[in-house]
This record gives sequence, structure tokens and C-alpha cells, in this order.
Amino acid sequence: MRYLLAIWKASRPLNSGEGWEIMRRELSVLYSRFYGILLGGILLMYELHNFLRPLLFLMYSFWIPQIVTNVIRDTRKPLHPQYILGMTATRVAIPLYIFGCPSNFMRIEPDKKWCIAVTAFMGIQAAVLLLQHYLGSRCFIPRQILPEKYCYHRKVEDSTNQPIDCVICMTTIDLSQRTSEYMVAPCEHIFHSGCLQRWMDIKMECPTCRRSLPPA
Repeated sequence: MRYLLAIWKASRPLNSGEGWEIMRRELSVLYSRFYGILLGGILLMYELHNFLRPLLFLMYSFWIPQIVTNVIRDTRKPLHPQYILGMTATRVAIPLYIFGCPSNFMRIEPDKKWCIAVTAFMGIQAAVLLLQHYLGSRCFIPRQILPEKYCYHRKVEDSTNQPIDCVICMTTIDLSQRTSEYMVAPCEHIFHSGCLQRWMDIKMECPTCRRSLPPA
């Protein structure tokens, strides 16, 4: 529930101007949906206990929506590797105990093949997420079908001969260097490459004018 509340807070603007009544109403809806889905899931699994293995297999495909979202949004380093490995290991431990331990509290007969299958399935999902972290969110998609990406490293002609400062680190940008040393946003604001890349890891908007930035 704390995780859901953190997501709810992050998805709301800091200064939305909404009153306490609206926030309380939204929180009550959030709590109602959470506990309603939780109770409904328990009842559903009780009624469909004969199909427990397929249901659990479906439930343990929870990384797939994250993988698809990363591809659609072309997210840069979406999840930390330690988080991916930790969540995968802790979540797969429960079905491995239930279906792999002969003396489990549910008295279910061990099924080694199913344990291997669910472990391999979770491992594949985690491996794809790690590839997205290190090689890019769209690393496994052919370039021919991907949309053309915006080029941040383009040559800028400085006709005014005035020094340009990076608003992130507040130091001067040398436009005579290689284009890989600086990045030009679609709104024509210029930043050091390292500064803007670290900024984009936090938020995808221009530090100067707050316009949305395309993925790098």
C-alpha cells in the first residue's frame, strides 16, 4: 500500500491547487480499489483453485507491462539492476516454497518441472529488463521499424560570439569542441552532455523552459 501511495504522490503535480476534500476523495477511491482487488483476487483464487498453476503463471508475468512501457516510452535506465534482481528473487521464492518444498504448509505435492518453468520465465523477464537498462529500452527491436530519434548532438553556429552557460552546472559551454561534448534540445537550449543526461535520468523536460524532451 505504501508503494501505491508513493506512485499516487509522484503522479500528482506538487502545486495542483486541489482542496483537501478532493484529495480525500481520491485517496478513498484508491484504498477502495486496492482492498477490493485484493479481496476479489483471494476469492477468485479460492474458486479457481484447480487452475492455481496457470493463474500463478499469469500473475508472475508482472514484469511484462514494465518491459512494454519501457519500449513505448523509450525510457532511459528505467529500473535499477539491484531492484530488478531483488524483486525477482523475493517474489519467485513463494511459489518455489509452495510447489518445491515437500513439507509446505499447504500440503501441495512438489512439482519440480513447474518450479523450473516459473523460475525460467521470471529469469527471462529479468534478463530483458537488465538488457534494457544496459543496452537501451529498444535494444531488441530492429532499427528499421523504430521511429527516427531526435539528434541532440548537432552542430551549432555561434554567430554572436557570446559565451553560453549551461544552466545545470552554471559553467560555460565551449561550442568549438566536438558535438558529443554538448547537447542541443528541440527548444534550442544548449547544455553539457553529461549534465543533460543526468538531468534526463530524473525528468524528461528542459531545465530552462520546462518543455518536454524526446528520448536521447
